[in-house]
Amino acid sequence: MSATAHVRELTLDNLIDAWQLGRHAFGFDPQPPPQVTVVLPGLTRYGAFDAAGRIVGRAVDLHDEQWWSGRAVPAADVAGVAVAPEARGRGVARALLTGLLRGAHERGAAVSALFPTVTAPYRACGWDVAGVMRTVDLPTVALPRHRPAAHLSVRAGTPADLPAVAALYERLARDRRGLLTRRGARFDAHTSADTLPFDGLSLVEEDGRLVGYAAWDRGRGYGDDAVLTVEDVFATTADAARELVGVLASWHSVAPKVRLCLLDGDAVSAQLPLEAAREHESQPWMHRPVDVTRAVAGRGWPAHVGGTVEFHLTDPLADWNTGTWRLAVADGSAELTRIRGDADLHLTVRGFALLYSGASTAASVADAGLLHATGADPRALDLLAAGGAAQLLDYF
Repeated sequence: MSATAHVRELTLDNLIDAWQLGRHAFGFDPQPPPQVTVVLPGLTRYGAFDAAGRIVGRAVDLHDEQWWSGRAVPAADVAGVAVAPEARGRGVARALLTGLLRGAHERGAAVSALFPTVTAPYRACGWDVAGVMRTVDLPTVALPRHRPAAHLSVRAGTPADLPAVAALYERLARDRRGLLTRRGARFDAHTSADTLPFDGLSLVEEDGRLVGYAAWDRGRGYGDDAVLTVEDVFATTADAARELVGVLASWHSVAPKVRLCLLDGDAVSAQLPLEAAREHESQPWMHRPVDVTRAVAGRGWPAHVGGTVEFHLTDPLADWNTGTWRLAVADGSAELTRIRGDADLHLTVRGFALLYSGASTAASVADAGLLHATGADPRALDLLAAGGAAQLLDYF
């Protein structure tokens, strides 16, 4: 099958058949939603076809951006990968992902992330687990309530507030690593909508300026199993975070449980009784470079970090990444330059992904067999890992 599978962008005529593949793989409702048969902005749909022209696989390249230490890095985030049961294990997914990477490279993408249902096929194609998106449940009654701050006001948000909400998210997300920018064609409708994309929006303001918000869905019922699902909760000050936690706590009589995904070490997490949190869901996510030169040059680097290291990289799916490179980091920026000859450090693309995303150290990557050193200290490649661990908050 892999020798005959042909990968190309899907046309409108292919979309229903591609959706059927996804329905079988993921258990969708039998009735396709309206957007299945239209061209959607901000993404590219790919299909794999057998010798008879039947679609046997599909995948979607989401034209996202990710924040990496103050810079927006163009991404090819992967979603909706599905292969027909009769074609599985025959190289169709590999062919699909190879075609997707090539198309993403041609349009200028630098990095890629995905949420796997199973990790092995993606590891075989160069992605590796860079983090886990954890959703936790907290008893609403355990949330602290403080005396309202006199300098802050709390009100319900409206669609007119969505641009300010997006701006506050960007302020907090941009200096992180891996978070989506939530800009571009896929997200434009969210900030210009006539209705809220969730049940409620609670805002905290100081002198008319937004300093915190919580977006939430009420769910159903008001018994012991009722849950308030918080889609987003962000604050730029400790006082604003306390106000938002107080708003969530006020639901204790009708929603005994609050469900949310936290941003590590932020102002809101600092106000929560995390010892009472129980994990609701754990979603590993994976990362890989699309183009290593863009990935290195496009992101921000810690200003105090500097140095150079040479290594050889192997990337079977993206041959433009394979070769010997010199990484030079200085003054908050970095450059990857192709050099002649070999190097003492040999890195796989999976090892590159783990280091770039801050998910591992060079010594651990070497222990995993993803970095081989000949007469050199593998820890020299910790330079690639400088900046801390990445995180994702948006499932796709």
